[in-house]
Amino acid sequence: MRNKRFFRAAAGFAATALLVAGCAGDTESDDAAGGEGDGGEQPYVALISKGFQHQFWQAVKDGADQAGEEFDVEVTFEGPDTESDVDQQVQMLQVALDKSPDAIGVAALDSQAVAPLLDQAQSQEIPVIAFDSGVDSDIPEATAATDNLAAAGEAAKQMADAIGNSGKVAMVVHDQTSLTGQQRRDGFVEYMESNEPDIEIVDIQYGGGDQAQSADLAKAMISANPDLAGIYGSNEGSAIGVVQAVDELGLSGDDLTIVGFDSGAAQIEAITDGSMLGAITQNPVGIGYETVKAAVEAMEGEELPETIDTGYYWYTADNIDDEEIQAVLYE
Repeated sequence: MRNKRFFRAAAGFAATALLVAGCAGDTESDDAAGGEGDGGEQPYVALISKGFQHQFWQAVKDGADQAGEEFDVEVTFEGPDTESDVDQQVQMLQVALDKSPDAIGVAALDSQAVAPLLDQAQSQEIPVIAFDSGVDSDIPEATAATDNLAAAGEAAKQMADAIGNSGKVAMVVHDQTSLTGQQRRDGFVEYMESNEPDIEIVDIQYGGGDQAQSADLAKAMISANPDLAGIYGSNEGSAIGVVQAVDELGLSGDDLTIVGFDSGAAQIEAITDGSMLGAITQNPVGIGYETVKAAVEAMEGEELPETIDTGYYWYTADNIDDEEIQAVLYE
């Protein structure tokens, strides 16, 4: 059981400390290998992300590793090859649960697909922390994430202001199965419907966060709507796909306003050179850090808030060099 595992590990720490204090010349114990070993090993937190192909996830991993060192827990971090590979993510989650970690974090690609495994974690008394994207379940003890509805609403506001509060816009969204995808879509749509009566959303397509697929979708949108004023890309791959499409069609940021989400070297370059108006940046290092911190607190039986808001910022070429923006950009 989770508490027995944790307290056994804690007892091991205490015993090791006494041995070191009383006999400094003794050989140190081996490093941890998992959550169910002998006393003296670190508690083990397994994190299953949505992928590895975007720089965002590497930044999340960096934050998780920082927290692992600070709180003296072993942290593993993995994700599927692409953010559309739900089956691979489910398999990774199952393998992680089979190792009986002391806590587990998951950024679900598909809330319904991971639901049975969340039930399994609960039955094994393994606390679950959701990160980046919540799930339709009360099993996670907390969710560490950007307020995606509010952030997408900010992206919509910036788009509206840039196009003079009138015209046609379209959206390339990374998926419609994760809460992140749904919220970044819905926050944008709801802002426009509530505040911008003269702006029409003419198309919403889903590119799986894949740059090439998103580029093809954007080119089709532009072809079907030659008077399109702007396109919103809901994550790094989506936004850069839109930039690629505009470039391949011989257009520029002056011809069509592009608003993105996330950071990464390609988006930073596109914003700096004027291809993209701006983007919402999350705090990925903070997401990773807060996920592991919450996992440790859950292992210790502490009560957690339902949501841990890790924040967001709107950045453009005008403020990209500001200290607070530089602190949350990732390349």
